[in-house]
Amino acid sequence: MLLNFLAVLPIALAARVVVNWDVGYVMANRDGVRMRRCIGVNGQVPIPPIEMTVDDTLVLNVHNSLDQPTSVHSHGIFQNGTNYMDGPLMVTECGIPPGESFTYEYQITQTGTFWLHGHAQAQNSDGLRAPLIVRDKVKPYEYDDEYTFALEDWYSKEFAERHAEIMDPTKDFPPKPSFPTALINGYSGNAAQPVAFAPGKTYRVRVINMSTTENFQFSIPGHTLNVIEADGIYSLPHAVDILDLTPGQRYSALVTAKNSNEFNYYYNATVYIGLELMVLQVNPRVYLGLVEYKHGAPERVIDDIELSNKDRTPLLPVDRTIDLVVADHLYTSGETLASVNNITYIEPKIPTLLSALSLGDLAHNPVAYGPQTNAIVLNHMEYIEFNIINPTDRDHPMHIHGHVLQIAEYGPTPGPYFSPHNTSFVTPVPPQRKVASPFPIARDTVELSAFTYTKLRLRADNPGVWIMHCHVATVVEAPDVLARTLRMPEEMLQIAAQSSA
Repeated sequence: MLLNFLAVLPIALAARVVVNWDVGYVMANRDGVRMRRCIGVNGQVPIPPIEMTVDDTLVLNVHNSLDQPTSVHSHGIFQNGTNYMDGPLMVTECGIPPGESFTYEYQITQTGTFWLHGHAQAQNSDGLRAPLIVRDKVKPYEYDDEYTFALEDWYSKEFAERHAEIMDPTKDFPPKPSFPTALINGYSGNAAQPVAFAPGKTYRVRVINMSTTENFQFSIPGHTLNVIEADGIYSLPHAVDILDLTPGQRYSALVTAKNSNEFNYYYNATVYIGLELMVLQVNPRVYLGLVEYKHGAPERVIDDIELSNKDRTPLLPVDRTIDLVVADHLYTSGETLASVNNITYIEPKIPTLLSALSLGDLAHNPVAYGPQTNAIVLNHMEYIEFNIINPTDRDHPMHIHGHVLQIAEYGPTPGPYFSPHNTSFVTPVPPQRKVASPFPIARDTVELSAFTYTKLRLRADNPGVWIMHCHVATVVEAPDVLARTLRMPEEMLQIAAQSSA
């Protein structure tokens, strides 16, 4: 009897975490420079973090008070068996129409540092984003307290206005640089609230890059950051001085406070645009200052291929290699658009998930999803290596929904290098080839640096339709299994029917 009680105890302790979001427009001055229209929740920005414990169920009730469809994606959450709750517009859903409501409900069985953001019309860029913290029932590492640093890029113009300027074929590409302000936990970086360290105590520092396009570096000068988590995957402790995060990436690090309270120290958040000319005080922009012990001394910067996973999961084998070339192309329309294998993604008229569930035997044919969806069909449980090649002068954060990716190898592209842009930028130097350890880290967001290739591995063990971006392709995984096991919620089908009417 006691054994039966213990067997059900974890389930009994799991909670339903109910969060109500009324997504709408808010006027706010977030950067200390300009009041502008933002997208907030319940009339406020920033949006408060959501905190849970592993095995809890998130019940996110979303009402759309915008004048356009909206959707919400939990970045890094696998959605195993709940692919329809993943959120990307016209990939797994039609979006919540203006004035309507929808409930995202799913159990979260992962732990670590994640974030929620809008996945329609780049609404995350205008404020629809918030941290999602999923705690362990038992700490994998010992620490006394923790802090979260949510880092955002913030522009004085709304995304739609900036996008129209970028895509205007009558103007030069790239447009004149517009450098963002950094927000730390929702406020202008230089106005961020202090954190309290007590002598000798150890803190877990969670850092999230919630920006749209910009990279961040984070450090606490004079302190060592012992990395223990990358994108929800625990690693063996790895000591560095600086965390470098491409959009979407997250780290946790353990920081041990000094034994004396004689001095205070600044933490350092630096936002930078890798493809723009480096101009001091503009790009990069440094927030809260830098403490130097010796000018020019080398610093250890995080390199995720050097991390080893805590669970000692070995490097996956390879059944099939898929080559993907990311690029920007100048089209005859005068527009410069992103592409994968010379295909520029365009949202389908019907969500790809609905197509995968209804095509029958044709669901394994990538052509059936339309040429602009750039569909890649995977067989159930096969081992895939994505060999992603970037022959351009731009860095790209590569993120796949529903999975983490083992980083097996990276190095310089074999050439030739090319750029569709003018050459006013500093040309990056490609890194030397590196091969992962026998137990490599896996993460859901990987930076693909300029003029490099990266080999990423996964096992196709999560049937569904998953978006891969920033350059966009659609991964249709095990559509035969999906058709047998997944049933779309009736409410979501009604929204789809309403949208197509």
